Amino acid sequence: MPVLIASFYFFYFALIGVHVIFVPKILAMVGYDPLHIGIILASAPLVRFAMPFLFLQGFRLGQQTFFTSLALMLLGAAGFYPSLTHFYPLLGANILFGIGISLILPYIEVIALEHIGKERYGRIRLFGSFGFIAVALVLVKFLTTPYVGIDFLIAMALLTLAFGALIGMKQSHTPSSECSSQDEACRFSIVKYIPLWIGFFLMQVSFGPFYNFFTIYATDHGVSLDTTVWLWSFGVIAEIAMFYFQGPLLRGNLGRILQLTALVTALRWLIVALFPDSTFLLFASQSLHAFSFALFHSAAIGMLFHLHKARRLAQQFFFGISYGLGGFIGAVGAGALYQYTPSLLFVGGAIAALGATIAFSVNNRS
Repeated sequence: MPVLIASFYFFYFALIGVHVIFVPKILAMVGYDPLHIGIILASAPLVRFAMPFLFLQGFRLGQQTFFTSLALMLLGAAGFYPSLTHFYPLLGANILFGIGISLILPYIEVIALEHIGKERYGRIRLFGSFGFIAVALVLVKFLTTPYVGIDFLIAMALLTLAFGALIGMKQSHTPSSECSSQDEACRFSIVKYIPLWIGFFLMQVSFGPFYNFFTIYATDHGVSLDTTVWLWSFGVIAEIAMFYFQGPLLRGNLGRILQLTALVTALRWLIVALFPDSTFLLFASQSLHAFSFALFHSAAIGMLFHLHKARRLAQQFFFGISYGLGGFIGAVGAGALYQYTPSLLFVGGAIAALGATIAFSVNNRS
């Protein structure tokens, strides 16, 4: 099972890499204006936020739902091909794609933690980082036409479906730690841990300036595009290193780790805000991606795995509230900051990360 999960992570995050890094450029290449690109790209995180609430009404993220989500992911990716130059059909294809990816990862994360454990999780999850950076380095050499990028999107979706289906079929013969929907203890609620969920949300809001504007921000301050690409790559390398060595850290208090990683993230954005023309300090800030993403992510999903019996639903809400709603608000807020007060772009990110630090501190005391 670990080999299958590692392979799944590689191709799933290669798929995400194509969608996040190249689809905006592909849409610009075929003539979409920034507003329409923004609407299309915002649909996936909004769907990711909305989907978990359906499962509070009796839906279950079981094997059948998982296989359906794999099919929707592939259908959405394939839909990019005929609809690429037509706004509303393309929006529909991206929504289907968003529904699929919003359900796939929470299902796999629970299986990974059940079979591997939180201490070894990072050494398997790092294959996702390899996939993300590999597809970026390869596709950038071949993206001569928009449809080449769509071919890569469909190919990565097919491979993700193949390994996901293999995991799903193998898991059907293995007892799961997921509680029964008829069990009263299986009821899921975020009310008991509101500060924790606020922290998750604010952490991803803080990434809005980075994910959406870091390349523009760096090049606007005199950093070459080649160097900026290396900055992105260096952050992923730091992430991979942390995933590999983080096991002993995760034996400690996960709440304290969340608090620490949020504080380090606030420092990271402050460095970018104060020293945008210093290549050395920008690389130093990128090294902190090991804490901001890798260690934070592992601590967050590990903590939810132990706090909630409805583990798949907890992971769904984590991705929905943080990467979904937090990612959407972060993107919109960063856009407003960069348009009206560009010098405060990463100051805004630092403030959001500091807010997450406070939220995690309150949760630790409760």
